[in-house]
Amino acid sequence: MLRITEGDVVEVSLTNDPTSLHDHSIDLHAVTGPGGGAVLTQVAPGETKTFQFKALNPGLYVYHCATANVSTHNSHGQYGLILVEPKGGLPKVDKEFYVMQGELYTTGQIGKKGLMVFDTEALLDGIPSYVTFNGRIESAPRMHAKVGDTVRMYVGNGGVNLISSFHVIGEIFDTVYPNASMGGALEHNTQTAVVLPGGASIVEFKLDVPGNYLLVDHALARMNKGAWAVLEVSGDDNPEIFKAVTNGSTSDGASKDSGY
Repeated sequence: MLRITEGDVVEVSLTNDPTSLHDHSIDLHAVTGPGGGAVLTQVAPGETKTFQFKALNPGLYVYHCATANVSTHNSHGQYGLILVEPKGGLPKVDKEFYVMQGELYTTGQIGKKGLMVFDTEALLDGIPSYVTFNGRIESAPRMHAKVGDTVRMYVGNGGVNLISSFHVIGEIFDTVYPNASMGGALEHNTQTAVVLPGGASIVEFKLDVPGNYLLVDHALARMNKGAWAVLEVSGDDNPEIFKAVTNGSTSDGASKDSGY
């Protein structure tokens, strides 16, 4: 994730490793200018090119390789997020997390081990073998926070085909920046944020109850392809907000699982 401030003058140098088999480039959606910088950064293996831009608009933007075939390059994970903070910065929070959804198109069954052959036909049909957050299927929680923390998630969609319905099971977004727009209308008390391919969103919420919270694309069949991750929240139970009821009586012990 790249992080700059509105009004910054930024110099970008892109180097293509000499062992690469392909030309590459970079298109930053935060850039005003042809190709978002791609026309100035078409680099052959072993080559470096540099360009400069001024960050005119605050927001959270995607960047990606823009060398033909662009969809093939992007579906190999050549993308990320660049945050242009407004002058004066964003409101302070306790925890920030980077979450980037992406698609992998491979031959063979889900879970097959070893080097996977790229499936061009599946890419054109928009049927990925895997849909992941930050490039891999979760094996252990990668995100940790505490009860009482305010959380901001920078959510991007590298695509290249699917619209993401980003949702945290067991939480409600206090604030959403739709399409990661800054300066426009904010949403409040929102259950799911739409994240377009090549787009982004910013969601904020406060943690009131401990436990494991699943991040998902709420097109839930995609969970079977890897589209889930865990926010692990530690701290004291909060029975005023969440508690079990057993045989007509209540228990102060809160469930530690999302139930999915």
